[in-house]
Amino acid sequence: MTSADSFISIRDVSKSFGTFRAIESLSMDIARGEFFSLLGASGCGKTTLLRMLAGFESTSSGEISIDGQPMSDVPPHHRPVNMVFQSYAIFPHLNVRDNIAYGLRRHKLARARRNEMVDEMLDLIKLPGYGDRKANELSGGQRQRIALARALILRPKVLLLDEPLGALDKQLREQMQLELRALQRQVGITFVFVTHDQEEALTLSDRIAVMSGGKVLQVDTPSGLYEAPRTREVASFIGNMNFFRGTVRRNGAATGAIDTEGLGAIPVPAETLTAPDGAEVQVALRPEKFALSPDRPDDGAMSVQGHLTTTAYLGERSHYYIRIAGKSEPIAVSSPNLARFNGGSSQSDTPVWLSWSPQSIVVLDAD
Repeated sequence: MTSADSFISIRDVSKSFGTFRAIESLSMDIARGEFFSLLGASGCGKTTLLRMLAGFESTSSGEISIDGQPMSDVPPHHRPVNMVFQSYAIFPHLNVRDNIAYGLRRHKLARARRNEMVDEMLDLIKLPGYGDRKANELSGGQRQRIALARALILRPKVLLLDEPLGALDKQLREQMQLELRALQRQVGITFVFVTHDQEEALTLSDRIAVMSGGKVLQVDTPSGLYEAPRTREVASFIGNMNFFRGTVRRNGAATGAIDTEGLGAIPVPAETLTAPDGAEVQVALRPEKFALSPDRPDDGAMSVQGHLTTTAYLGERSHYYIRIAGKSEPIAVSSPNLARFNGGSSQSDTPVWLSWSPQSIVVLDAD
């Protein structure tokens, strides 16, 4: 997106804690009404950036603007944002209605109007009639919805969410992901969401910023990050990936190939090869991009024979690890458990065939 479309503008922002540089000259733009996720491992700087958006941390340098207004001199309680934490922060001595209405106290609204706004929020989070419930009568998912309602009732321009689903069990977390995405679409405000869970970010987001070491490695749509990562670090962090050393070989103006370890020569359209002839590159292939079969494919697909070393049965799919000549570590293959290949009953060292489409490869720099 262009800076002209920016609703949240982050320009050359750095943050230091003593000699430690938590954020390093970071710049990016977030659109109005976007569900935008900050994704990275612990210590990458994503929560520090979120806290700077909230005003809980000041920037060491650079500027953050929201809806065209610089935020450097704006205290947290005057910023057009609100925040939801992983710990819910539900007040145990207050019932649901008073928890949701807590932020309205300084607005001096009539009780009838406050109750009307709370009822609207309870309908929005699908908990009508829960106003008189006590905090200890709520499940984890219900508490998280109450925290969302308390943040949204103030009608912020931006909602900041710091791993808000991290304390939930897997099934409830997946349910809340769908509900949170639907809620964001319904209210239409900008959500900035921090998570270390790649699947969660892919499920929820319009766009994702992958962070590492206080820097942004890539900002893209979920499919863009997964299908076309620009670096090995991004490719490794988003899902699983197989990597193969390769050498560029240009055959002409329109055609080329990459000679790879184990997979042989993979044809590649010349226009997609930015590296010069003879350059060292990495070829990356997702585990599910391989097709696995007991017999050699007869459809003309690129293929190589290998030997099964390990199988992990996961219900709807299985993970296989295949040893091939010319590559020291086994190739990871992910396949749905279809009747066409019952790998779950295969013995170790069983010969198998791997096939793939050249269009599914990703070419990365050698380093």
